[in-house]
Amino acid sequence: MPDRADSHADALRARGDVQPGAFARALDDVASVLGAATRAEDAFATGGGSLNDAIYERARADVALSIATAAAQRATQALQSLLNLQI
Repeated sequence: MPDRADSHADALRARGDVQPGAFARALDDVASVLGAATRAEDAFATGGGSLNDAIYERARADVALSIATAAAQRATQALQSLLNLQI
């Protein structure tokens, strides 16, 4: 008999809620936003970009990093809760 978590994961995959590689893509997206912020700041520093673009890209990067940090903390808390279960 399969574990309950496995059955739930299979049901989510069947509905399309779980996509393989989604976590890796999310990390790539965060890295992309951080890279865009760095490029915009570098462009402004060398005179090739505007201050507005640099500020906007840095704000986007800050929000993306905050969301990624919050998601990582929640995932860690969930994993700790599972590991603390008495079996």
